[in-house]
Parts: sequence; C-alpha cells; structure tokens
Amino acid sequence: MLHELLLALLGYTGDLIIDRRDQIAAETPISDECTFKLAPDISFIDPSDRELIERIIVLGFYYREMERFSAKSRNLSWIRSTNVNPLSKKEKQSVYRRALANGIVEILSVYRSAVLHIEQKLLSETMPILATVTQGLNKFFTVLPPLYELILEIERDDIRGGRLLNLLHKRCHCGVPELQTCIQRLLWHGHQVMYNQLASWMVYGILQDQHGEFFIRRQEERDVENSSPHPDISEKLARMSTDDASLTDWHLGFHISLDMLPEYIPMRVAESILFAGKAVRVLRNPSPSFQSGDAVHPQIPKSFQKIHGLAGRFHFQREPAINTGIGEDLLPQSEADKMEAMLLNLKESSEFHKRSFECAVDSLQDIAASHLWQLVVIRADLNGHLKALKDYFLLAKGDFFQCFLEESRQLMRLPPRQSTAEADLMVPFQLAALKTIGEEDKYFSKVLLRMPSFGITVKPSLLDLPKATSSVDGSSGASLSNSSEMSLDGWDGIALEYSVDWPLHLFFTQEVLSKYLRIFQYLLRLKRTQMELEKLWASVMHQYHSDFAKHRNKCSITQKKPQRFRPMWRVREHMAFLIRNLQFYIQVDVIESQWNILQSHIQDSHDFTELVGFHQEYLSALISQTFLDIGSVSRILDSIMKLCLQFCWNIENQDNCSNASELEHIAEEFNKKSNSLYTILRSSRLAGSQRAPFLRRFLLRLNLNSFFEATARGVLNVVRPRPTLPVLNQP
Repeated sequence: MLHELLLALLGYTGDLIIDRRDQIAAETPISDECTFKLAPDISFIDPSDRELIERIIVLGFYYREMERFSAKSRNLSWIRSTNVNPLSKKEKQSVYRRALANGIVEILSVYRSAVLHIEQKLLSETMPILATVTQGLNKFFTVLPPLYELILEIERDDIRGGRLLNLLHKRCHCGVPELQTCIQRLLWHGHQVMYNQLASWMVYGILQDQHGEFFIRRQEERDVENSSPHPDISEKLARMSTDDASLTDWHLGFHISLDMLPEYIPMRVAESILFAGKAVRVLRNPSPSFQSGDAVHPQIPKSFQKIHGLAGRFHFQREPAINTGIGEDLLPQSEADKMEAMLLNLKESSEFHKRSFECAVDSLQDIAASHLWQLVVIRADLNGHLKALKDYFLLAKGDFFQCFLEESRQLMRLPPRQSTAEADLMVPFQLAALKTIGEEDKYFSKVLLRMPSFGITVKPSLLDLPKATSSVDGSSGASLSNSSEMSLDGWDGIALEYSVDWPLHLFFTQEVLSKYLRIFQYLLRLKRTQMELEKLWASVMHQYHSDFAKHRNKCSITQKKPQRFRPMWRVREHMAFLIRNLQFYIQVDVIESQWNILQSHIQDSHDFTELVGFHQEYLSALISQTFLDIGSVSRILDSIMKLCLQFCWNIENQDNCSNASELEHIAEEFNKKSNSLYTILRSSRLAGSQRAPFLRRFLLRLNLNSFFEATARGVLNVVRPRPTLPVLNQP
C-alpha cells in the first residue's frame, strides 16, 4: 500500500489510488479540482488513515498537473514540424512560459528527491508507518498548492510575457519563506528571457520577440488605422528610400506595449530602453549616402551574421545590416562589450533589484545617446544646419530676404495665381540668391521655396482690400470668423522646405520643421510690412522732389503741401516705429539671445536626448516670446501688419477723394490696434512673468516718451476725434 501511495505521489495512479478522469491527453486542460482519490472498495484501511491518505495524495495530483504544464510549455516539437502551418496551431507558443516551466521542473525535482528519500527510509525501517510519509512531505503542503493555483491562473487567463512577470512579482510578496524562495526562482527564470531580449535590443538593436511577449514591439503590429497620429509624417516617411529604413524605425517603427510592460518597470525606464534600442539600430545601420565615398557595401548574407562574443549566453542571429564597417565605427565593439557586461551582471544576480536595473538601463541609454550625439552633432554637422535654419527660417540673412522682397515686390502687388505662383516666385528668389548668397554657403541648396496651392486667397484687386478688411477686429474672434479667408494676404502662404539628410531626421522631425515654418511666415510678413512702409516714404519723397523741380516757380504751393501731409506721414511714422521696434525685439532680444543659450547648451552637452530637449526649449521660447501662441496678441499683430499694407497701397493707388475716408478709417483702426497691443503686453500677466524676459525692453522702446501709455489711456477712456488726412493729388 505504501509503495502504491509513493507512486501516486509522483502522479501514477493504480488500484489503490485512482483518478476520476479516465483518459488524459496532452491537450487536456488542467483540472481545477483534485481528481485523485482512494478507491472506495478498500475496506482494510481505518477511517483515520483513509483521511490522512486522502490529504497526502493531493500532492501527487498537484505534481502531475504541474508536470503536464511543464511538458506542454517545454515542448519544442512544433519547430521540427515544417509542414504544419503556424497559423493553424491551436496553442500560442511562449518563451516566458517555457522559462517558467524550467523553474517548475527544478522545484518538482526537489519534490521527487523527497519522495525518493521517503522510499529509502521506509525500506530501511522494520515497521514502516504512514507518519514517515507525512513527515517527509510536510514542507510541500505550503509550496505545491500555491504553485498549482499559479499555473491554473496562467492557463485560464492565457497569461504570458510581461504579464507573467507581473503575476510572479506580485506572488513574491508573501509571508511563507519557502514559497517566496520558490516564486523568486520562477521569476529569475522569467527575467533570464527578459535580459536576453534586452541584450538583443539594447546592445545590437535587434528585436527578438517571435511571440509578441516583449514590451517593445514593432509598430506594424498595431491596428493600421491607429498606426500614426500624424498622417503627414507617415506619408513623408513612406516616400523614403529603403536605405533610410532606420529613420522610419526611429519615428514609427517601434512602440511600448503597455499590456506587456511589467508594473515594476517605470514608464521612464521603458522609454529609455526604447530609445537605446532605436539609437543602436541607427548606429549599426547607417545609410549608404552617409559614406564619404561612393562605394556601395553589399549586404552581408545571413549565414555570416552571427553576433560574436555571445555564444552560450544570448542565442540569436543578427538582422541584415548595412555597411557594417561604418556601423562598427559608429558604435565600437568595446562599447558593445561594455553594454553587454552590464546586462550580464543583472542576469547573473539571483534577485531582481529595481535600483540596480534602473541604473544599468540609464547607463546603457547614456552610452547610446553619447554615440548618437557624436554621429549627429560632429559627423553630421548639426550646428551648421542649425545655423542654416536660423539664416533662412529665422531671417538672419536679412540682406537675402530684403533683396528677395524687393525683387518680388511688383509680383506681390498682384493676387497670386494658384497654378504658377511658385514658379513666379522662383525668379526673384534665384535673383536674390545670385546677388547675396556666396559660393561658400553650402546649405542654401537645401532650402526650397514652396507656395502651397491650397488655402490661397485670391484678391480681385488691391482697391478691394480696405473694404474687405475694414470690419476685421484682431481682438474679436467673432469678426474673424465672418471672413476667415480674408484674414491674411494671399502671399502669406509662402513657405520654405529644408532638405534634411541622414541622420538629421532624428533631430529635425516634421514637427520641428513645421514650427520653424510657422515662425518664418510670421517674420516674412513682418519684414514685408517694414519694407512697404520704407518704400512708401521713399517713393512719395521722390515724387515730391520731382514735383518740386517741375514747379519751382510755385513755391507757395509746394511749401504748403508738406503742411497738409503731416497727419498722414505721422500715421506712417507711427506704423514704421511699431514695426521696426517689434522686428528689433524679435531678431535681437528673442532670436539672438535664445540662439546664444542654445549654443552654450550644445557646447556643454554630450547627450543626444538632452540636445533634443534643449532644441525643443529653444523653439518653444521663440514661439512664446514672439506671442505666436497667444491668440489675442497674434491676431492683433496680424491686423496691424495688414493695416500697414492697406495704408501703403491706398496711398500709392489713390486717384480721387474717396480714399480719404478709407485712410482715416485705417489710421483709426491702427491707433486702436497698436494701443490695444501695448495694453495687453504691459499687463502684469505678460510683462511681469518669466515668459518673455526681454518684453520690458520692447515696451521701454515703444513708450520711451510715454506716448503709447498716454494714447492707450486715451483710447480706453476718452473718445478722441479722428484725424483728417488729405488726398495726395489734391492741388
């Protein structure tokens, strides 16, 4: 009887201990209740012994179910069955379950040794008793039942990957030392798989995850409709050549799967792991266009793509790499060995220490970020491209844009034609380049002029401008919604594109370039407004001197003329004064100061992620300090620039006395807008905050003689009479 009991403890039932389930196949699910029982027709056993045997044979049932789970999880026969369609397999494979099964096999081997020891003890005794069996298996009553419940939950809820690590980590926190030791051993086995995947990803940039269990996943595994929140970026990346696949990987290739991310790994650490792997992929797979020579390096066959130095530790093969010579130069093998050693130290530790894990991940990220910084900043000449973007998108090359606006001035006095607007602008653009851009400027060839065909507002004639915009109030959203198309001039759609080479796409993303474009269009409108106000004064003075030369005998008339024109020139001077100061504030106080801050950060930083953050701060500061993110201020500024252009065009095109009222209306609107602008900017919310540190200088220049403050108070509290403006051709 005792021998049959020992066999039952190892899962083998017979006549004494029977199994209520007749046939058990490999596919039979784990039973949620014990099916081992003492045969009911046995009469020679006392009730007390029967109760004790019933309690003991439960361990045999647990052993058999856990052994079945381990055998099924460790079964690798599906690898050899090449004719079987992998989609037709009923069971999803799991590397993490296989690792868990290895740990369970270790625990069951200890249990089998205990049963064998009991058998030897029973054979050595002259009077074997049942208490010997009970005494030898006492400790397993606290270990096997929770482990059985664990595998039952895993099977029932189909838990795998990071979720399995989560479950094991939670079960580690218990008050039974023996059980805690066992579950920690199971967790150690699960972490071995995770460390293998981390080494593959963070050291070699290869995602080893055949069954979708790692928390880093390829983007194509998501739903196609939700694959990208930025469809314009997706289209742009889709147009890239296959040589730039690493750039596609960087932007849209991989993401963090929250379902498989263990709860004890913070999101910050997971993002560091994601970044390090993507950085290593970029470093190990450089674009052929990045080479100094024109030689094309062939792809290495897969049979030669074994990763050296990992035999017996991390078993995986390397993905096809491009230009391995350059890749090894960008990430030396000594650095890869150093990164590998950090993960091996974690892998060999018997327990998982969260702080040690996070420190190792941070160190790996720092190494990857440092080499990526070396690639982008030094080899790809990041600072030169930043300077080019400043020159062309932030109008630092003022002579070029001054020449361009002068060459295209007559063209921009007419409404743009949707079909030929871009081609029409290319002529003055190239002329300005010939006059002002030297041959040493190697970045100008990367700048492309664009005139989007959509969103262009075609004006029927210049004379209709004042009528169409006379009712627009920059501070009122309701008036803007009445005629949104007329809010900006048609030529305000002028755009620049910058051709970014590998690997600068990692730094100059589409979002970054769109911010540069937004600032460029704003600055170009401002410069165009300033030029029109200056050209107006020059042309009218030229006309005045010509008239003076023709009518020298009529001195009394020519002397009275300037007296009558003073109100009009006073309005023009107020416009030019505001635009000049605004332009000086943006170019000197904002752009130059922020540029110097960015340059100091570039000199001090040797981390790619830090550099990206500094550049984002730089762009955010430019947008915030130029008030592009404040709707009320930006609408007032747009209205002021539009009023200035209308003023210039009306004076140059007025032929009768009917335009005098329009000029008066423009002058009155400008007075309101400029004083509203000053009132908003001098508020404590803006001028008293750190948002715009140099705003007080701008306000000081505007209100040097307290003129703006007095007129702003007058506009808000007193209704003043409108100035009377004369007609230019009046005798």
